[in-house]
Amino acid sequence: MVVDDLSSTTSKPPRRLPRVLARFQRSRDGTAAIEFALLAFPFFLLIFATIEAFIAFAGEQLLENAVDTMARQVRTGQVKNLTEDEFRTKFCAEISLMIACAAKEDPANQKLYLDVREFATFAAIPNYIPKQSNDRFSDLDSSDFDYSPGGPKSINIVRAYYRWEVMTDLVRPFITNIRKDGEIPRDYLMVATAAFRNENFP
Repeated sequence: MVVDDLSSTTSKPPRRLPRVLARFQRSRDGTAAIEFALLAFPFFLLIFATIEAFIAFAGEQLLENAVDTMARQVRTGQVKNLTEDEFRTKFCAEISLMIACAAKEDPANQKLYLDVREFATFAAIPNYIPKQSNDRFSDLDSSDFDYSPGGPKSINIVRAYYRWEVMTDLVRPFITNIRKDGEIPRDYLMVATAAFRNENFP
């Protein structure tokens, strides 16, 4: 009789397992932590990308302001006795708040390019970004860049190009527009230009 009772009790499936599974399905402990872990990386990546894009565009505005400031000095004859290095040093001082540059840079790793030239007419001023080829990410062609501000009543341009390195992978495919040969696109080329006729300074 005892054996029969034991066999009858052991053959029945345990009732605790369905209850445990049902409790597991109803449990919401740690849900928020799991959701945060899944969304944290893309969320913070998006935040960093937004911040980097904002800083890049703010830097471009700073570059434009520096071009306007230095163009005014060219137009009024304040830089007529400055050498190219002295002009570059003054330009760097205008953008030093956010953009790092130096009076001398390694040509193989140059960031800031300046082009200050005199032209015979406004129509002769180039209205395009000089690149080495027609490729979308082609490198900048600076072979024609010069420092030769004109005298009174001459027509001049002041152009500045700056390689801003994009650090966030999420933003890089959308705002990079230049690369060195053999490298993936990682630089956003900032461009600022001012064209004007000099005043009749002494």
